[in-house]
Amino acid sequence: MTTSNSHRIVFTPSGLDGVVENGTTVLDAARKLGADIDSVCGGRGICGRCQITPSFGSFSKWGIDAVESSLSERSEGEINYKGKRALVEGNRLGCMAKVCGDMVIDVPAMSQVHRQIVRKNLDLGVIVVDPTFSLYYVAVAPSELGDDVTASQIIRDAIAQQHNIARPTISITALSQVNRAIDKGDGGATVAIKRSEDDGVAGNIVAAWPGFVETIFGIAIDIGSTTVAGHLIDLTTGEVMSSSGVMNPQIRFGEDLMSRVSYVMMNKGGEKELTTVIRSAIDDLVHELADKASITPDKILEVVMVGNPIMHHILLGIDPTPLGAAPFVLATSEATYGAAEELDIHFPNASFYVGPCIAGHVGADTAAAILSEGPHRGSSMQLLIDVGTNAEIVLGDTTRQFAASSPTGPAFEGAQLSCGQRATAGAIEKVRIDPVTLEPRFRAIGIDMWSDEPGFSEAVQDTPVTGVCGSGIIEVIAEMYLAGIISQDGVIQGSLVEKTPRVVADERTFSYLLYENGDTKLFITQNDIRAIQLAKAALRAGIDLLVEHAGSPEVHDIRLAGAFGAHIDPTYAMVLGLVPDCPLPGVRSVGNSAGTGAAKALLSRAQRREMELTVTHVTKIETATEPRFQDLFVAAMAFPHAYAPTPNLSTLVTLPPRIESSGDSAGGGQRRRRRA
Repeated sequence: MTTSNSHRIVFTPSGLDGVVENGTTVLDAARKLGADIDSVCGGRGICGRCQITPSFGSFSKWGIDAVESSLSERSEGEINYKGKRALVEGNRLGCMAKVCGDMVIDVPAMSQVHRQIVRKNLDLGVIVVDPTFSLYYVAVAPSELGDDVTASQIIRDAIAQQHNIARPTISITALSQVNRAIDKGDGGATVAIKRSEDDGVAGNIVAAWPGFVETIFGIAIDIGSTTVAGHLIDLTTGEVMSSSGVMNPQIRFGEDLMSRVSYVMMNKGGEKELTTVIRSAIDDLVHELADKASITPDKILEVVMVGNPIMHHILLGIDPTPLGAAPFVLATSEATYGAAEELDIHFPNASFYVGPCIAGHVGADTAAAILSEGPHRGSSMQLLIDVGTNAEIVLGDTTRQFAASSPTGPAFEGAQLSCGQRATAGAIEKVRIDPVTLEPRFRAIGIDMWSDEPGFSEAVQDTPVTGVCGSGIIEVIAEMYLAGIISQDGVIQGSLVEKTPRVVADERTFSYLLYENGDTKLFITQNDIRAIQLAKAALRAGIDLLVEHAGSPEVHDIRLAGAFGAHIDPTYAMVLGLVPDCPLPGVRSVGNSAGTGAAKALLSRAQRREMELTVTHVTKIETATEPRFQDLFVAAMAFPHAYAPTPNLSTLVTLPPRIESSGDSAGGGQRRRRRA
């Protein structure tokens, strides 16, 4: 509870919050609450590593109205700061900015000690490289006084004559380059032509360089609600030259999509803020990709982007609020393209292409995933699931395809859980629990051994265990169910307090102590389990709904996509009931299928046309208006499911007998150990 002398502060993207005294520096508040902010100089305002971004506005999720006076004015030290790390415009030094009111503080990636590990892989497989752009080298004679000809005429005529193609048109951008191209070269020039869909029709010159140029490049980007992943690709060979990812800076406006739409509704000009920050992040990312590959910006000709409908609209500068309420009407579902500069992507010769959407809650990222995995190409049913803050689900074969979106929320990514965190060093990612002793063992990111192996205690000195990431949450809850710690209904069994000190009373419920080291204690609480149950039930209900619409066929091809899906153990996915029962080889992770699809659309005109055509035949199922969704949701709350048979899972693990839950209450006359 806040008072006149204390204020509530929330840190994003971690979601950590608490109350601090008036006048506390943001850095000290972060240290008190365990938020991840770097500082080398000890808070003396020298290193510039503790930069934070204050967020002002109304945040209904936390009940905070943050105003500029909620932070102290810039001190003389901040105004005169001249550290090696430049102070980014709009940022403050966490060691000098003091909390004077309720605040939401974003910790940018540059200021995090443990930056998120963005695990989005790209596997293009076999693809025929046929990009939208082609290079042509032409020999050109130097111009002489008296020649009644322009530089653009010289180049256009040379292309038509020397390459036996239709005489191309020329863009305004290229017009500014042609004189230098023919005068500063080696007697030749290279031009890039954007090809027409009809190969018999002239294309358009979009760039010109003096001399011989043999490679041009493009960038494929998957704009997720949590992370933005990009790949710089050689358009002549299909080779991936560099890859990188960043946190989506919109997280500070809300971890889930509806929170961001709510922010726009409640804050005038909020849609412009969201557009500005995502465009800035993308511009930074594409330049980082170019720098990593030592590619000059003028050689990058196209940026292909995909994202969910809300990301799609915000990126394009379209008001996303119609997508926040029924009937969820898109401004457009068609592919969109133009000059990259229109989206504040500062590559002089580049255009942009944003893929087509499918429905109000099923976007271009799903269209790209469909292109990548091909549920529309197979004779048997394929179930494609992109597990994220908003799960997209596709079920289909060559004759029919269905798609839906389920509001899973951020629980799978560790948010809103008592010890949850994103996939960073120190996050527990794998868990096993002995069914007899109920003792756990685990592995954490950045530590190459299990917790019960020699050397682990020394390893945590360098990489402390700080929380549990999404894949770890799935495994620990599944293991708790298999060990009998929780019932099929998800209730922690209070009767086990007599058997193990790991189960402890927690107010009116119980918690399971996963890890303890000094002052660090990581509990899996009853509320944590409920959050995962709600998320997995929303996902499974969406899946079951599509299966019903398809006539309840058997599904033996289940593909888990996305950064989170790529790290789910298929066995544990079935134990929790995230996916229907299936032979284990039929469940597999496919990585960042949306990013892969975006890359394919970048490299191949045929693939791009296939994506645009395929989405027009997908049947959209709106879970919000389906009368069966609620019944399916309730049944899916149980582990693995209230009534669905699990013959395949039963061959992999020993499922515990159904437990008559002792209830959420810690009462009933039981002797209780309380959380310390």
